[in-house]
Amino acid sequence: MAVEDQPDSELLNVKLLSLHQHLSSLGRVLVAYSGGVDSAFLAWAAHRALGENMLAVLADSPSLARSQMQDAVSFAQEQGLPFAILQTAEMERPEYRRNDGARCFHCKDELFTVMEELRARQGFDVIAYGVNADDQGDYRPGQQAAREHGVAAPLLDARLSKQDIRNLAREAGLRVWDKPASACLSSRIEYGRPVTHEALQAVEQGEEALRALGFRQLRVRHHGDIVRLEIARDELARALSPDMAAEFTRIFKALGFTYVTLDLEGFRSGSMNAVLPVTILTSNKD
Repeated sequence: MAVEDQPDSELLNVKLLSLHQHLSSLGRVLVAYSGGVDSAFLAWAAHRALGENMLAVLADSPSLARSQMQDAVSFAQEQGLPFAILQTAEMERPEYRRNDGARCFHCKDELFTVMEELRARQGFDVIAYGVNADDQGDYRPGQQAAREHGVAAPLLDARLSKQDIRNLAREAGLRVWDKPASACLSSRIEYGRPVTHEALQAVEQGEEALRALGFRQLRVRHHGDIVRLEIARDELARALSPDMAAEFTRIFKALGFTYVTLDLEGFRSGSMNAVLPVTILTSNKD
């Protein structure tokens, strides 16, 4: 993951101080934690500001890949973060399983509902999550759920961009600083196709198989009988070889797909959103 050669260190330090001051003012804080660079940095910063008055909360469900969960647990243990795992039940919500443009809203609504129950039981003051300044330019219905639940956004309030967070995490020696972005497994299933345990397992197993082949930045997009593989452009040359094509075919036909395709545009976050109507993309919830 590339990092700016000459980040504005003075401005970064101002933003970091602003983040620390804001977190220090929040009281006892629950941090929605996934193990990605944003939430991991937020949890680390909250621990520096608040000590034991914070708790990193990892939501476990079928849409969380086991490898991602294990890595998130490992990072929390490495950093000595107060940490808990909560079970969420978004798969029990019909409005989530139907997988329309509001799926992420219902996922985050479930997450923050469960976290609010924990907050009330254990006497925490605030729930916080890792949305950053760059997230404001994308379709993120989960942000509407956060607003409705009154969830704090310390990274956004400190005007930290994704690159800022990576730079600060690198300076702090956090190994996740260059970790590839990884949304939940449900985001790999085309809109309108129901989210099922079987589809999630096929995506998870497919992505683990691609990583075992040495690919790093990737997505397995589930389109029913068709699987569409997105691989970072700087890794595409290797993916386009006849031998690798044969290996892809073997792997994904064994997972139940009839047709195996490689997307020549390469990896890009949110590519499933390209099929959503403009009215959906410009709305706050759905």
